[in-house]
Amino acid sequence: QVQLVESGGGLVEAGGSLRLSCAASGRIFSTYAMGWFRQAPGKEREFVAAISWSGGTTYYADSVKGRFTISRDNAKNTVFLQMNSLNSEDTAVYYCAAGRRIGVRAASDYSYWGQGTQVTVSS
Repeated sequence: QVQLVESGGGLVEAGGSLRLSCAASGRIFSTYAMGWFRQAPGKEREFVAAISWSGGTTYYADSVKGRFTISRDNAKNTVFLQMNSLNSEDTAVYYCAAGRRIGVRAASDYSYWGQGTQVTVSS
């Protein structure tokens, strides 16, 4: 079992930055691939970024590539999402997730989920 808790969301102006964190507890964090997803009102949950167990390989949705960076610190059981050049289309609830498969983009491939953190970008 893995418990995930996101933090770092908030209100930011367009063009600004936020750094999300996801703290994990429970089973061995370093054996799980991690992902970030987001869900805007009235829309389905969508893939944002993923990172391998070691942190050596990362994956991004086209919509965030070049603006967002996913990273992890296995010593601290934490995964991060650095978000730069934010725009109104990035407004959503952001979720972190843990799974066994590397680089997968479907929410169904992740076994554990956090409760989400709201990111609102004002234009």
